Amino acid sequence: MTDNDYIEYNLPKDEEPEKKAESKTASNKPIEKNEKKSSAFNQILNGDFLTKEFFLNNLSFIFFIMFLLILLIAKGYYGKQVGKDIIKAQRGLDQSAAEYVELKSKLETETRRMNLLEKLTPRGLEETKNATKVIRVRR
Repeated sequence: MTDNDYIEYNLPKDEEPEKKAESKTASNKPIEKNEKKSSAFNQILNGDFLTKEFFLNNLSFIFFIMFLLILLIAKGYYGKQVGKDIIKAQRGLDQSAAEYVELKSKLETETRRMNLLEKLTPRGLEETKNATKVIRVRR
């Protein structure tokens, strides 16, 4: 049964006049169902959303909204941490790239032909005077 269905009770005949008398006086009062169906905008303007009854009726929704807010805050902190980690990794990568270039240039300078001749002369190794020959094997 929905909230909009009309319920008619079979009352004893002695109570029917009271019901009629109440209906005459009740016409001046607003219907209770209409009060519950007031719009959210009206509830905010009237301050009805601050009442205990409203709070208890919507407690699960309020907890859900609070959970979403906590997730939003946690997402912000997580995003900042990931950004810091990215910057730190980028600095490490830049430093490694700089070290690679430095070591590569140092290797090139140390393995030049003239430098090798100077280092190997005391050991008795000399540069060849004849051109190298290439042996190729066909398969």
